[in-house]
Amino acid sequence: MPNSYHVCLDHNGQNQVITIPKEFALPGKEILLRKEGNRLIIEPIGHSSILSLLSTLPEITDNFPDVDEGLLPLDDIILSGWKIGYIEKGGIA
Repeated sequence: MPNSYHVCLDHNGQNQVITIPKEFALPGKEILLRKEGNRLIIEPIGHSSILSLLSTLPEITDNFPDVDEGLLPLDDIILSGWKIGYIEKGGIA
């Protein structure tokens, strides 16, 4: 099997279309298409779960801010006079 083929570009409306030779057929019905410089990279999307997809993403190196910084500590709140499934206060039954 050759490593490369010369193929023609066709047009379908405003989109360009290529025919992928059967020797290069990809599994599934969707692909990931990205551009790097003047190259188009076509990759099959074969992730069976969101976890396997996330494992392919680059590691996040950003430091996220502490959203609780500067907040006062939480107080224990006791809600007396309330029943589960029924709101006594405020006139709603």
